[in-house]
Amino acid sequence: MDHTEVLALYDRDVRERARPDGPGVRVERAGAVVRQIADAQGWNGVLWSDLDETGADRAVRDQIAHFTSLGRDFEWKLYGHDRPADLGDRLTAAGFQAEPEETLLVAETARLALDAEPPAGVRLVEAVDEAGIALVVDVHEKAFGTDGTRLRHQLLARLAADPGTVVAVAALAGDEPVSAGRMELVPGTAFAGLWGGGTVEAWRGRGLYRALVAHRARVAAAHGYRFLQVDASPMSRPILQRLGFHALSTTTPYLYGS
Repeated sequence: MDHTEVLALYDRDVRERARPDGPGVRVERAGAVVRQIADAQGWNGVLWSDLDETGADRAVRDQIAHFTSLGRDFEWKLYGHDRPADLGDRLTAAGFQAEPEETLLVAETARLALDAEPPAGVRLVEAVDEAGIALVVDVHEKAFGTDGTRLRHQLLARLAADPGTVVAVAALAGDEPVSAGRMELVPGTAFAGLWGGGTVEAWRGRGLYRALVAHRARVAAAHGYRFLQVDASPMSRPILQRLGFHALSTTTPYLYGS
């Protein structure tokens, strides 16, 4: 894989030319910034920017003013290769709070190890209705200790309006959801994104995360997607790199609002 070439393709097709991630959502370009506007349950934020030292502070102020006028908290999704190099410091100075850094990993689906299966007694189920989404959200809340209301809203909206763009999978031990993850298939691009992979504490270390990655990778390959992308935590990064993912950059959410 040519890392520079693939990163440039990702920046262009997934970030600069981003598509709305759900119904009632719009993506718009404002000068050198691409942003997404959603309702209060959706994701609001800056997806891409092309800034320099002279215009960066003004662009940051403009985005704060815009989202504030809409009554929206928002995120500036900053990548390690974005410019200017001190943009993170400028965001912090403007009142943003940085969340933990993750690693942008990309793999070619054709080169991934796709033979990983769940442990005995566990089956993988794709969520195709409200009951299936409830299983995925249940895992999310238990694995990450966070409220899954927004995730439930987003997944149900996507399944209703555009089911071919999202794949949500739960791993069940009997009838108990013990691991889950989702994949977003980005139309018109070569990239599918893996999101939300998590396992409840009692089931960690048994290969469930690996099996869910392999399942989603097989689905992506069947739909003709050349690349898989993940924003990986320090915990998941070594697992993914052993499967064939490559680190291309870092990504840090900068949050503004309550």
